[in-house]
Amino acid sequence: MNEGPCDVYDFTVIDESADWIVVDKPAPLQVHPSKPGGPPTLWHGLRELLVCELAGGAALSLINRLDRETSGLTLVAKHTAAARRLHKAMMRRQMEKEYRALVWGWPDWESLTIDAPILRKGEVMETEIYLIQAVHPDGVPCRTDCRVLRRFERETSNGRKFSVIAARPMTGRMHQIRVHLSHAGYPVVGDKLYGPSSEWYLRQIRDGWTAEAEAALLMRRHALHSSHLAVRDEDGEGLSWEAPLARDMAAFAGEL
Repeated sequence: MNEGPCDVYDFTVIDESADWIVVDKPAPLQVHPSKPGGPPTLWHGLRELLVCELAGGAALSLINRLDRETSGLTLVAKHTAAARRLHKAMMRRQMEKEYRALVWGWPDWESLTIDAPILRKGEVMETEIYLIQAVHPDGVPCRTDCRVLRRFERETSNGRKFSVIAARPMTGRMHQIRVHLSHAGYPVVGDKLYGPSSEWYLRQIRDGWTAEAEAALLMRRHALHSSHLAVRDEDGEGLSWEAPLARDMAAFAGEL
C-alpha cells in the first residue's frame, strides 16, 4: 500500500535507561520487519541508535507493538531480564495505556465503557480481509473505557462534526479501540477497515491513495495515537510517559 514516505529516523526518544527506551513512533512507520528486504522499520532505526549497546550484548524486545498507522509511545526493553519484567507487568495488568482518537460525530455521552466481545470476522462469516475483527457474542471478552475530551466542527466532504476521544483498552484484542468505537457509532477518522466501509482497505491495496479515498476517509491513516503509557507496581508506584498528539491529528483537530 502506498501510504506516503516515513523516514526510519523520524521517531523521537521520550525517555531512556539502561533497561529500556521509550520512543514516539510516527505513522506510517512499521514497528518490526514483516519480511526480508522490506521497508525500513522502527526496529532498524533502534538498532542504528543503540548500536554500541547491541555490540555490548543488549537484546532489544518490543513490549507494546503499535500498528503501522498508529502513532505514539512504544516501549522497548534493552535486555532479556528487563523484557521479562515488563511482559510480566503487562500480564498482571500493571501496564496502563491510553490513546487519543479522532472520531466522526459528537457522542451523546461524556464517558462510556464499551464491553463487547471481539473475534476475527472470518471465523463466523465470509470476508475478503483476513485480519478484520468484529464484535460478536462468541468473541473474546473485551472492554474499552472512553471519555470525550473535545467536540469540534470542521467542514469536510464527509461530515462536519468530530470529537477527540481518550480511550483506555482494559483488554488487548487486535484493533480493539477501533472496533469498539465503530461499534459504538463513532468510527475513527481515516480508518480503512472500520470506518465508512472496509472496501477502502481493498481499494487502498489495489489503487493506493486516491482523491476518492481522501474524500471518504479524510486522513491518510487512521487517527489513533498512543498518548500515555505507565508501568506500576502493586503500590501504584512506577514509571509513566506522555506523548503529544501527532502533528497530522493535531492539525485535523485544529490544535496546532
